[in-house]
Amino acid sequence: MDKTSFDMRYIFPNFFTALSAFLGVISVIASIRGDFDKAAWLIFISLILDGIDGRVARLTNATSKFGVEFDSLADLVAFGVAPAILLYQTVGNHYGKFGSLVAALFVVFGAIRLARFNVMAPSSEPSVFIGVPIPTAAIFVAGWVMLYLKYKFAFLPPLLLASSLVVALLMVSNIRYPSFKKIDFKKHQVLKILILMVIFLAILYLFPAEFVTIAITLFILSGVVRAFYFLIKRKIRYNNGKKLSKENDE
Repeated sequence: MDKTSFDMRYIFPNFFTALSAFLGVISVIASIRGDFDKAAWLIFISLILDGIDGRVARLTNATSKFGVEFDSLADLVAFGVAPAILLYQTVGNHYGKFGSLVAALFVVFGAIRLARFNVMAPSSEPSVFIGVPIPTAAIFVAGWVMLYLKYKFAFLPPLLLASSLVVALLMVSNIRYPSFKKIDFKKHQVLKILILMVIFLAILYLFPAEFVTIAITLFILSGVVRAFYFLIKRKIRYNNGKKLSKENDE
């Protein structure tokens, strides 16, 4: 293989990464101009591009340290800064310093999440994420902003700010979330998966923002519920063990 063809393999995944960052910046500009729907949809498109770049890199065997670092910087723009500005311009600017604080912490915790992921990636489980992934947090914010703009629920702005702060904290938490990057589908499951995909696309076609936003919200909540479940289960085991030990001593 000549050097030119070898180098070309690295261009495609990094191109998608660059495009994701580019759309993140355009999203910020759209938010500043008041074109909030466009800003939110650009974040959604950046998510698709973010998924493509990693898969292209793995398929072409073009993973590199440069690609990993570049991807993190692009993610900070597209999924950290862009949703934070969107959140502030639509909701946060009506709540003074608290609105500014939530937007700023979303970016800061997103940066910490990305840095921790890069450090832990070599030793972490491939089937789980530690903390909410920053693209998931970004889609949560962008999705609920879109629903607020569409339905104008009066109760949503303060709730959206508070929940965005919680999601920002979940990014740097130790709560585990499943990773779907390495799912191994069995042959006998192909028909079921095909049917589910058709249903998924049908619902997505009818209610794109609603479906994605609710799905992301349930995904985030599932990690919290699961963490509380194991915490309570561990506490019950500890209390039962302590009680049994006390009975044996008597």
